[in-house]
Amino acid sequence: MKFRVPHPLVLLTAGVILAAAASHVLPAGEYERRDDEATGRVVVVAGTYQEVEPDPVNLFEAMVALPRGMIDAADIIFLVFLIGGAFTVVDATGALRRGVTSLTRALRGRDLLIIPVVAVPFAIGGVVQNLQEEIIPLIPVLLILTRRLGFNAMVAVAMSAGAAFVGSAFSPINPFQVAIAQQLAELPLASGALFRIVFLLIALAFWVAMTMRYAHRTRDRGRAAAGIEEPAGGGDAVEGVRASDLGIFAMVGTAFVLAVVGMLLWGWGFNELSAAFFIMGVLVGLLSGLRVGGTTEAYLRGFREMTFAALLIGFARAIYVVLQDGRVVDTIVHGLFTPLEGLPVLASAFGMVAAQAAIHVPVPSVSGQAVLTMPVLVPLSDLLGMSRQVTVLAYQYGAGLCELLTPTNGALMAILASAKVRYEDWIRYVGPLYLGLVAIGMVAIWVALGIGLQ
Repeated sequence: MKFRVPHPLVLLTAGVILAAAASHVLPAGEYERRDDEATGRVVVVAGTYQEVEPDPVNLFEAMVALPRGMIDAADIIFLVFLIGGAFTVVDATGALRRGVTSLTRALRGRDLLIIPVVAVPFAIGGVVQNLQEEIIPLIPVLLILTRRLGFNAMVAVAMSAGAAFVGSAFSPINPFQVAIAQQLAELPLASGALFRIVFLLIALAFWVAMTMRYAHRTRDRGRAAAGIEEPAGGGDAVEGVRASDLGIFAMVGTAFVLAVVGMLLWGWGFNELSAAFFIMGVLVGLLSGLRVGGTTEAYLRGFREMTFAALLIGFARAIYVVLQDGRVVDTIVHGLFTPLEGLPVLASAFGMVAAQAAIHVPVPSVSGQAVLTMPVLVPLSDLLGMSRQVTVLAYQYGAGLCELLTPTNGALMAILASAKVRYEDWIRYVGPLYLGLVAIGMVAIWVALGIGLQ
């Protein structure tokens, strides 16, 4: 009998219960913490781990963690709602569908090129702002595009979320990953950027090539599943882009540019991004002729469509809430990193990658993982004579690439749910590619150690 992974909400609820069980089995322990002026965050103090009074989480407390997880992830959840509503407004104007039609006409006979055309902007989004939750409302549009070209939903996820996650993991400037890690390691921001860019291009080329290969191999099945037939005479009955659509695309593009600039230069967080996209949606609705009533209805429709995604994000966050309540998060970190002290430098670096990947399952926030693990690993790397830059690479490739796999990544689960791609199908697809990306990361670390990257 074929094994099927349970519904995502069931899977995440089981994760919450398992986290509660771990609080009864693992010894409670904590590091001391301090305020870090460089990052503006609370970080652990290396060498201060000690066992503390156990505080196991019972079943009822674990269920209480579900709404607490929703509250803890409120800024992300509202970002999903407001961006989802904004793009539903854009979709209600018909501009996106007409744009897809024009694009498919332009690429007729060269349809596989749509994969790099779409993947590169998403990868850039991952590089500059750790693009994740923002992808969720774009999935319906990408499904229209891939189905019209005869590709299945897996291709839509791979060329958007997959490319963004790869860009994030190999980024030289990602403010939520490498920038925080470098600050904690007391390294100049963007140091080693050229080295990272080289391996970013290698990793992205690998991802895009494998996605194109998969799309080509499954295209006939994708056409059959979507009921696609070539139109008589090679034409397309659907209208192409209007002049007014260009103004709508310009407003959408402006919103994304403002989001990037705001995050990199103005210190914007999720709440500011939510406001920017909300304003964009309102302007698009009013200027396109939807008026107040039509714009409101589109927003409400978008909110309804994003509800499941929001639940997944909150349930995923609840797992970390339970582990934190049970006082075992630091125990997990301490237990995984302590054995690395007696290994040779290269083996220790590879071990850091594996340990960071393992930690990312219970700690699905890359920025939260940085402030938890980097202060512990920097003194260890100094003791081993390992470059701190290599320690940052191990964190990036371990935690960042794990985003492709872990069910505790609420954004990933929400994207898969939006695309109606089952989690086990995604794992079957992405598993070999994940191993390939990890291999690229390992080569990068080996080269970095060889050239003495600082």
